[in-house]
Amino acid sequence: MTISLETTSRRRALRVGPVSMVLRPAMTLIVVALAALALALFCLDIAVGESHLPLGRVLDVLTGGGTHSQRFIVLESRLPRALTALVVGVSLGLAGAITQSILHNPLAAPDILGITSGASLGAVAVLVGTGGAGTGLAATVGAPLAALMGGLLTAVAVYLLAWGRNPTGERGTTGLRLVLIGVGVNALLVSGVSWLLTRASSVDAQRAQLWLNGSLNTADRAHLAPAGVAATIVVLVALGSARTLAALRLGADTTRALGVRIQTQQAVLIGAAVVGASVATAAVGPVGFVALAGPQIARLLLRTPGEPLIGSALIGAILVVGADGASRALFPAELPVGVVTAAFGGPFLLYMLVRMNRKVTLS
Repeated sequence: MTISLETTSRRRALRVGPVSMVLRPAMTLIVVALAALALALFCLDIAVGESHLPLGRVLDVLTGGGTHSQRFIVLESRLPRALTALVVGVSLGLAGAITQSILHNPLAAPDILGITSGASLGAVAVLVGTGGAGTGLAATVGAPLAALMGGLLTAVAVYLLAWGRNPTGERGTTGLRLVLIGVGVNALLVSGVSWLLTRASSVDAQRAQLWLNGSLNTADRAHLAPAGVAATIVVLVALGSARTLAALRLGADTTRALGVRIQTQQAVLIGAAVVGASVATAAVGPVGFVALAGPQIARLLLRTPGEPLIGSALIGAILVVGADGASRALFPAELPVGVVTAAFGGPFLLYMLVRMNRKVTLS
């Protein structure tokens, strides 16, 4: 095996036997910094609560130390919640990066396209219909399954409604058309969720409404298991298709010339994004704007031509875990994590719209 460094006019390449990669020191440092920030927020999320623990004590417990009561608080009470926030953030960040990369539109996120609302409709139908939101077998198995089916059916409906003739004369879909159709479908699904709440009992409606705000209050190991499986699927599919995603950003003609089966690859990637967003929604409720903002923040920080996968996953984790910790540490009463992310995501969406409008005007 030979190891060599090859220097070009712009970048340095590392070659290890038959494998070669481009060295990007600045990007690597930013990714490492984002990972360190996500880890720090994860530990802080465990530290805050009704009884605050010093950060050093949390690290001691996580590495096998601490008293019996401290281990119970950290490992049994708070760790499942923090892990759920982490995997939900990773899933949403990757789901947003995949949809935005494929549709070539920074607004093409699962919550804008209606996928999150479809998942919410399916989960609320189970939670309200069983008369016990957040408890029992129907909540731990039925709700995630119903959310997944709701998200998948919504994605198929949006795709079919957006199918038509492109400006080039070919039949297919465009990113702008999908976003516009998704906004309309999203409004219909939100009204469906509201209708279900009016048909539910006051107790079930109150519990479902708390869930609809994106709450981690009931997060436990039962919620963590399906969210972790979904996050693993999205990570494996996304990283395994990183080169395909890069090719899909180059346009249909160039992508076909590179030997990529566009329709098949798009279906696999969109399916993975829907699975991640739907199961994440079933685990904690709809957490808005993370899938929208995460990839764009990562793209700005890393200065990449497309939405970076690892950076988007880390930013998604930072947003959800940070919002969960902030909701308990910075406010007199604990807020649902979805409320905190919406407070951040609303202004960010306006920023994105103004930025896109300026680009169109200048062009």
